[in-house]
Amino acid sequence: MLSSHGRYAFSPIVERKAWDWPEGKRLAPYIAVNIEHFPFGEGMGVPLAPAQPEPDVVNFSWRDYGNRIGIWRLLEMFDELQLPAAALANSEIYGHAPQVMAAFRKRGDEVVGHGRTNAERQGQMSEAEERKLILEATEILARHEGKKPAGWMGPWVSESRVTPDLLQEAGYQYLMDWGHDDQPVWLKTRGGRILSIPYPKPTNDLPALHGHSAAPSDWADMLIDYFDEMLHQSRRHALVCCLSLHPFLAGFPGRLRQLRRALDHVTAHRDRVWIAHPGAIARYAAGLPEGTIV
Repeated sequence: MLSSHGRYAFSPIVERKAWDWPEGKRLAPYIAVNIEHFPFGEGMGVPLAPAQPEPDVVNFSWRDYGNRIGIWRLLEMFDELQLPAAALANSEIYGHAPQVMAAFRKRGDEVVGHGRTNAERQGQMSEAEERKLILEATEILARHEGKKPAGWMGPWVSESRVTPDLLQEAGYQYLMDWGHDDQPVWLKTRGGRILSIPYPKPTNDLPALHGHSAAPSDWADMLIDYFDEMLHQSRRHALVCCLSLHPFLAGFPGRLRQLRRALDHVTAHRDRVWIAHPGAIARYAAGLPEGTIV
């Protein structure tokens, strides 16, 4: 037998019983906005252009464009379309750009823990170091937002072998690192369990626009096709549809125009879908009768 993570058992979706989201709806889209901060001159962070000797002003300033310009364009569009969003926030953002988090707070959006900075990965840490990271980031978010975050996504979507255990022990209700399903799934931990909320990568703007160099119009077509097919598949099963964005990518004008086209399409189907924060999705799923969620 091959080695296993032991977090969940295999469960084909075609063998699961059907259930509904609120109001009998079957598709739950949510918007996740990655709010990140990086140190200057240390070679950390995604290289949006060919890396240069440090200080790499091109790549640092491109990423910082997201906090100075891109996020405000995205939030303006969300307001126009009356769409909720979740801020996946590095805790360092509160010292660098507190106005960003204040804007999400004013909108009543959810804040999800996203580590201290995306210049580090949990998977490279010892258990003690990782526990410290989680507790430090959680304390800062709780102090500024008035409550602890319910959800977590690791910087770089990186996990060690004990990440779900540490998150559950720190009081987290759900995580977003695993992309193995279109429904919420319970993950076993050494102290109980934690809910996994789907966070798929193929339509994420970072791999699509940057990793695969998709044209913005092609990316918007991908989002629309993803949403339409998920809506079609949801006639049989309740599903989660994640739209993941990075302000330094999706907030750039040419890309923003195409994202607007995709979100216009989503909102045109508002009567058929439950557009919610991931925390609301997690709470609803966790409250279903035992055995409904695999």
